[in-house]
Amino acid sequence: MLNLRPLDPAFTIERQLRFTAAPVVLVNLFTVAEADIPTLLKAWENDANWMKQQRGFLSTQLHRAVGDSCMFMNYAVWESVDHFRVAFTHADFVSALAAYPTSAVAAPHLFTRVAVPNLCAA
Repeated sequence: MLNLRPLDPAFTIERQLRFTAAPVVLVNLFTVAEADIPTLLKAWENDANWMKQQRGFLSTQLHRAVGDSCMFMNYAVWESVDHFRVAFTHADFVSALAAYPTSAVAAPHLFTRVAVPNLCAA
């Protein structure tokens, strides 16, 4: 079962789900025991394929930390918090979390783009 912990303890993912914002990027940091990496990757692949079918899903990418680290980072782009909330709280997704190894810990957090003149647009 995947263990969830807040990336920002002062502003949990559950609290973020109460807000309205669009578009949003989910950043999710995973740590896992080295022996459980294949199980984590398979569970993530299954979840990503399910999420890909959900309304408002735009894209996702999984990254592995450089070196011998057992940390992974996923980001997924969604049309809105509302779309993400429906998928994230869906009974099928919640029950799929049982497929993750018990050593896996995830820290999900939602972000919106920030405009910085001459560098990036919101």
